[in-house]
Amino acid sequence: MMVNSSQHAVGQRAHLLLRALSENDTHCIQFSYFLYSRDGHSPGDLQLYIRVNGGPRGSAVWNVSGSHGRQWHQVELAVSTFWPSEYQVVFEASVSAERRGYIAIDDILLLNYPCYKVPHFSRLGDVEVNAGQNATFQCVATGKTTETEPFLLERRNGVVVAASSIQRLSHKRLMATFQVAAERGEQDLYRCVTESTRGAAVSNFAELIVRVPPTPIAPPQLLRAGPTYLIIQLNTNSIVGDGPVIRREIEYRASQSPWSETHGVGSLTYKVWHLEPDTEYRISVLLTRPGEGGTGAPGPPLVSRTKCAEPMRALRGLTATEIQPRQLTLQWEPLGYNLTRCHTYSVSLCYRYSTPAGGSAGNNATVRECLSVERNQSHFTLRDLPPFRSVHVRLALDNPEGKKESREVTFQTEEDIPGGVAPESLTFTPLDDMIFLKWEEPVEPNGVITQYEISYQGIESSDPGINVPGPRRTVSKLRNETYHMFSGLHPGTTYLVSVRARTAKGFGQTALTEITTNISAPVFDYEDVPAPLSESESTITVLLRPALGRGAPVSAYQVVVVEEDGSRRVRRSRRRRRELGSGSDCFPVPASQVEAQSKSHYYTAELPPSSLPEATPFTVGDNHTYNGYWNTPLDPSKNYLVFFQAISNFRGVSLLTCQ
Repeated sequence: MMVNSSQHAVGQRAHLLLRALSENDTHCIQFSYFLYSRDGHSPGDLQLYIRVNGGPRGSAVWNVSGSHGRQWHQVELAVSTFWPSEYQVVFEASVSAERRGYIAIDDILLLNYPCYKVPHFSRLGDVEVNAGQNATFQCVATGKTTETEPFLLERRNGVVVAASSIQRLSHKRLMATFQVAAERGEQDLYRCVTESTRGAAVSNFAELIVRVPPTPIAPPQLLRAGPTYLIIQLNTNSIVGDGPVIRREIEYRASQSPWSETHGVGSLTYKVWHLEPDTEYRISVLLTRPGEGGTGAPGPPLVSRTKCAEPMRALRGLTATEIQPRQLTLQWEPLGYNLTRCHTYSVSLCYRYSTPAGGSAGNNATVRECLSVERNQSHFTLRDLPPFRSVHVRLALDNPEGKKESREVTFQTEEDIPGGVAPESLTFTPLDDMIFLKWEEPVEPNGVITQYEISYQGIESSDPGINVPGPRRTVSKLRNETYHMFSGLHPGTTYLVSVRARTAKGFGQTALTEITTNISAPVFDYEDVPAPLSESESTITVLLRPALGRGAPVSAYQVVVVEEDGSRRVRRSRRRRRELGSGSDCFPVPASQVEAQSKSHYYTAELPPSSLPEATPFTVGDNHTYNGYWNTPLDPSKNYLVFFQAISNFRGVSLLTCQ
């Protein structure tokens, strides 16, 4: 082939294609080229391509340009491509911008022995690596070569890679090492190339096989969950990537934790141990194929949570930080996950105390209650407790898997002022000048009763001579004295009586009651009965003196006559005093006129108190009527006893005294 550059345009090309060759042994292609112009300008470029199995030409394996004198130059080409593969040599001449001179090729020979001027490459083997690793190609050249000559690794698309290292194995052997990043897109055919002015050497195409490490398509399947373990099925029947799978592993971590662990798995099911209760875990399967970097990315994760475990133990450190009469402020150790072993838990504070049930048997009722405590709280205030009472408290830690209760701790609330003495417990017995009062201890003593305080004051009296309200008096009683005898009181007087108990905290509420003393019979202010003032055949005149009311004013005066046989005389009786129905010598108030005229005595007059403001004479037998009673004239032949009696009526009670 000859090209006259002056007759062609810049950049025009001429090609010479040899027939396809498929050789079984080492051989050498030899040819001569001519590049010359008279003025020394370059006539153009001459390039040589090796096309394998009808594929792309790739990059030029040898090229020359410029003017090399008016002579032929011999070049050798060592192609290490053998049957059943075939290759084709393509010569390309391109015209330069100077457009002067000649480009020629001649004497193309196929020799059945190795080249002398250039080396031959040993067979380049396929390289299989996993994606993400570096593939290493080693090109071994035998023959005439030096370390200074360029060694290249050419990809089928023409991209070339420079050698990372060149090593002389012997005086005739060199090894060039190439590193290719083996990503998925880098899978292709590669060959070794070296060139010099003497020619070029080209190896066979070797395949870079990039395997994708396997990854499961589906996440593991949960078979069973426990507090500290998860049993899973690997679920690796379907994968993305390349096999074979030579190792299976599981990678797991807590969802909220940065750390992870990897365990080798020898079966299709696996039990992941030593997990934390009630914790969410992400579990993925790792598959590994042969070769470095053969472990694929983790498969889709199984997101699962372990079950809660029973609380580690009961809560401790239950103490009272503040004790008051009606409340307790309690605290205990802080709560932590290592104690609850579950994120879903509750804390209950349970307490009990006894309270009087009422009745005479003295039985006690027990109050029990459990209160819920807010999460993350380690203190609580119990309110509305009874004072001075033993309160038994315990803590309960509960989660879905179990419950732990602490030992019961007893606290005692402080004393408080006592409750009031029950008004219905106040019982009393009134007399005319005394009252006996009795009471019971308060139902809610709220502590130790140290004393009772009793106050009393006259507030009302039926006796006009008594000044009311009277002075208020106070008496203190010992704790075991629940009674008192009031003395020196006024008859017929109402007293306001109060009773209250006391503890170390003070007095409680006051119980009030009103008690009225009984009235007394009226009294006469003289000892001896005076002698009659005068007598006649049918009358006797006596001196009547007024009586003094005690607790109630005198309601009426009565003159009673008792007949005796014998000569008439007046017998003076001694002063007598009687309460109705007592059986003394005084005479009861008659219920009718018939009763007023009995065989033994008769009522001869009834006088109102207003008629007797002072000592006044009265004639017995003056034949007059006094308040319905006939003052019958006396019989001169009979003896008479004349009685004078005073009557006081108060609230249905009648008392009288006589003389």
